[in-house]
Amino acid sequence: MTFSFTLEAQQDKARAGVFNTPHGPIPTPAFAPVGTQATVKAVQPRELVELGATLVLGNTYHLHLRPGDELIADLGGLHRFMGWEGPILTDSGGFQVFSLGDNRKIDDDGVTFRSHIDGTVYRFTPETAIDIQHNLGADIIMAFDECAVPDDRAIIEPALERTHRWLERCVDEHARHGSLTQQALFGIVQGGIFPDLREQSARFVTDLNLPGYAVGGLAVGETKADMYTTLEHTTALLPSDRPRYLMGVGSPEDLVHAVARGVDIFDCVLPTRLGRNGAALTRLGRINMRNRKYADDPNPLEPECTCYTCQTFSRAYIRHLVQASEILGHQLLSLHNLHLLLTLMREMRAAILDGTFADYAAAFLATYQPVQTRRGAGAPTG
Repeated sequence: MTFSFTLEAQQDKARAGVFNTPHGPIPTPAFAPVGTQATVKAVQPRELVELGATLVLGNTYHLHLRPGDELIADLGGLHRFMGWEGPILTDSGGFQVFSLGDNRKIDDDGVTFRSHIDGTVYRFTPETAIDIQHNLGADIIMAFDECAVPDDRAIIEPALERTHRWLERCVDEHARHGSLTQQALFGIVQGGIFPDLREQSARFVTDLNLPGYAVGGLAVGETKADMYTTLEHTTALLPSDRPRYLMGVGSPEDLVHAVARGVDIFDCVLPTRLGRNGAALTRLGRINMRNRKYADDPNPLEPECTCYTCQTFSRAYIRHLVQASEILGHQLLSLHNLHLLLTLMREMRAAILDGTFADYAAAFLATYQPVQTRRGAGAPTG
């Protein structure tokens, strides 16, 4: 099957479309729950279907280390292995490798690193990353890139050169596998917060005429203002007839701001990570369910929320589960948090289609209270 992207409507820069894949269509804007180790933590595949998820993400680095991509291939590929019949996106492992700090060594050919599990030495090259993703069998696969700190030009410039050379090698290796109609290879635009480097990267990556393009190297330490400015500048450089994927971004306000700047696809560990740490996302901001004031609160996490958690349980019960370290607390909070983000994406898509997105975004951002913290790169365990 040939991959295709249809742009259905656009309001200013915000876009609504459909990206067709061998495992089904992805209506955009779309948010992908992250299944780092072939599972979205504390959430069953059946529940993802009920939540309306249309795409999930798997992690090349983790699945190569454990249980092994060749084993997954022997068992029928990642879709069958994890019991998910919809589209899957796998990253290249680049971010996880580069987040290992002193446990990895970069050279022009690739990266040598020690496993965070047992210290075993591995080596990733562009060819390795493509070979692993070929074994996994995801619909969308990512080029191997170097994700550098966003504001140090002396580090970013050589990393960008490597990213571009590695992308060419990824394209060649992907063609060698002969799976162009079954796996869509996305290139990644890097360049930190520097407009000229983003322009240089966008020109190079888009010249390769790939099925889609990602924006990487954001939400890794820069301010939100810098992220939004860089994102707006970068999406304007990408072709309108291909999907645009912003890697690793998932807070509600960031999703709204990014859709307004022309992004189509997102992924992030945030909703399930917050769920495992006792926090709920709401339309007004995050709430910490460890807070004593919820101990006898009979209300749902969020009024008028239609998720299973809010329709069935009180804040008092959720707090009890969190305080008791009960697994059900992780499950119920993760379900609610994913429900909110997936619902938010559907609402934004509908607003773009009916021409009311600007009003929708303004109303949402007027009442949402973001967490005032500086970003930081996530740990490789995601």
